[in-house]
Amino acid sequence: MERDFTQEQNYIRAKKRVKDIKAFYIHLVVYVIVNIFISGIIIFGLMTSGDSFTEAITNFGVYSTWLFWGIGMFFHWLGVFGFRSLGFSKDWEEKKIKELMDKDDERRKNF
Repeated sequence: MERDFTQEQNYIRAKKRVKDIKAFYIHLVVYVIVNIFISGIIIFGLMTSGDSFTEAITNFGVYSTWLFWGIGMFFHWLGVFGFRSLGFSKDWEEKKIKELMDKDDERRKNF
């Protein structure tokens, strides 16, 4: 009985994690598409008002939404993947050793 409850909790936790990761990637795609569109409009507007392409592309307004929304994207990424993705967790070495050993075992079985 307790085992079923634990499995169900693990399933619910994993499902929420997948939902959070999916939401982050959707946010990332929207971020890129919208910012390309906004930057294009700003560059076009500056060029029609007499600026050269070089002047238009170096205007801070072209990059401001990338920068400020990017800060928000960073915190969204941090909320989804956490601080552990910035570095190595305590048990990272153990997991990596086990992963490499498993791969080595698979390779040996194939020979």
